[in-house]
Amino acid sequence: MSTDSETKELSKKELENVIYNYTLNANELEEENKVLRETIGRLTAELDRLKSPPLMVCEVSEVVDGKAIIRVPNGNKFFVNISDDCKRVVAGNTVLADQKNLMVLSKITKNKSFDVERFVILEKPKVKWSHIGGLKDQITELKEVVELPLTKPDLFKKLGIQPPKGILLYGPPGTGKTLLAKAIATSTKSNFIEVVGSELVQKFIGEGAKLVSEIFQLAREKAPSIVFIDEIDALAAKRIELGTSGEREVQRTFMQFLAELDGFKPLGNIKVIGCTNRMDILDPAILRPGRFDRVIHVPQPSLDGIKQIFKIHSKQMKLNKDVKMDKLFKRMEGMSGAEIKAVCTEAGYFAIRDNRFTIKQKDFKDAIGKVKGGDIKSGDHKKMFG
Repeated sequence: MSTDSETKELSKKELENVIYNYTLNANELEEENKVLRETIGRLTAELDRLKSPPLMVCEVSEVVDGKAIIRVPNGNKFFVNISDDCKRVVAGNTVLADQKNLMVLSKITKNKSFDVERFVILEKPKVKWSHIGGLKDQITELKEVVELPLTKPDLFKKLGIQPPKGILLYGPPGTGKTLLAKAIATSTKSNFIEVVGSELVQKFIGEGAKLVSEIFQLAREKAPSIVFIDEIDALAAKRIELGTSGEREVQRTFMQFLAELDGFKPLGNIKVIGCTNRMDILDPAILRPGRFDRVIHVPQPSLDGIKQIFKIHSKQMKLNKDVKMDKLFKRMEGMSGAEIKAVCTEAGYFAIRDNRFTIKQKDFKDAIGKVKGGDIKSGDHKKMFG
C-alpha cells in the first residue's frame, strides 16, 4: 500500500510541475505574442505611410468664400477647396495639397529665414572710414546720400527733398566698393546684408522672386540695415526677348527686385547699395529716378591714393631703412587697392622665407612683380620650408 501511495504522490507532483511549466510557457508566449502584435501594428502603419501619395507644397495667394487660390510650384494658380480640418488659412500661408484635386489638407510652418540664411551674409561690420584710402570723394558722396538720411532724416523733411533710395557703385574689381558699403554700415550702426546677384537667380520657377522678397523682409526686420548686392549685373542685365524658361525666371526675379525697391520710402531706415564691374550691360529701368538714381564711380587709385592705401596696409609692418617709398609707388601705378594689399602681404612672405622680421626694398619689388603676374624663384620656397 505504501508503494501505491508513494506512486500517487509522485504522479501528483509531476502533474503539478507540468502544469506549472505550461503556465510559465503560456505567460512567455503571451508576452511574445503582445510584442509581435505591436511590431505588426508599427509595420502596418509604416506600410500605410509609404503607400500614401505625396502631398504638394503650395502657397496661398488669397482666400475667397471659404476657398483658397493657391500657387503650385510651377507658378500656376488654382481655386481649390479647403479641408474641414484646415480652416484657419490666410494669404501667404504655406500649405499641403492633394496632388489629384489640389484640396488644401493642412497648413505647415515654414522657417522664414531658411532660404535667406543660405544665400546672404548678415553681419555688423567693423570697417571704418580710416581703413579706406584714396576714395575721399566717394566717401563724401556716400555720407551725403546714405549716412545723413539715416542719422538726420528731419533735415531732409525740413528741406522738403527726398534722398536716393539706392546707390550704385561701379568700377574695376578690387577698388574698394565692398569696403565702402561696409564702412557706411559701420558709421550708421546698421546691419549689413550682403548677397551676390547670381545667387538670386534660381533654377526653379518662382524661387528667385520669393528669395528677393524674403531678403527685403529680413532687411525690414533687422532695420536699420544696408542691403548690399554684389554682381548686380547678373540680376539686372538688359532685358532681351523672352527665350528659355531660365531667361524668363531671371526677368521675373528682376521685376520682383524692382517692385521691392519701389516699395521703400526714401527716408526709411533701409538703404540698398548695388555693385558692378559691368555698368554697360545694366538695364536702364534700374537707373531711373526712385531706384538706383545715384551712381558713384570707384576708379583705380591715383598716385596719392596708392600712398594712402599702402600706408594703411603697411602700418603694422617693420620696414627697413633702405625702403624708398616713391619708387615703390611709381611701380604700383595702375594697381587696385586689393592688389596693393596683396603686395604688402607677399613682401612679408619674402621676409619670412629669409627668417627676417623687417621688410626690405627688394621684398616689395619682388612682391610687385609677383602680383602683376610674375613669379618667385623656386629656391625661395625651399628657404621657407627647408
